[in-house]
Amino acid sequence: MGSRSISEEFLLQPQGRLDSRGGSHLRQQLETVASQFSKGVSAPRCRKLWVVDMSCIEFIDSFGLASLVAGLNVATQVGARLVLCGLRPSAQLVFEITQLDRAFTIFESYDALLASLEVSTLPALPTLEVA
Repeated sequence: MGSRSISEEFLLQPQGRLDSRGGSHLRQQLETVASQFSKGVSAPRCRKLWVVDMSCIEFIDSFGLASLVAGLNVATQVGARLVLCGLRPSAQLVFEITQLDRAFTIFESYDALLASLEVSTLPALPTLEVA
């Protein structure tokens, strides 16, 4: 599992489907990140940013949504910020219909996220692949 311990930034890139199987795996990954995050000593200038790049998600259902909500709760508990980026139109629609687009900070793309944080000159975040 990759991480930049100095800045406490994580990028997760789930692939394929966020259904009962993919959602469960994503939830485990987020809990692992939280566990490692809470064990580290955070410097005051740490970003504490968890990014879930959804650009490779072809399908999401209630299990996937529940996993993301659980991840949002875990991130909040450990003082981190979880954001989403790269939602495909079908996933964006699911978030709008369920009004979860109000609960999550969602960026059009990873590049848009970087631009909004004014960190586009930093090296890319390490990747955690979620099958």
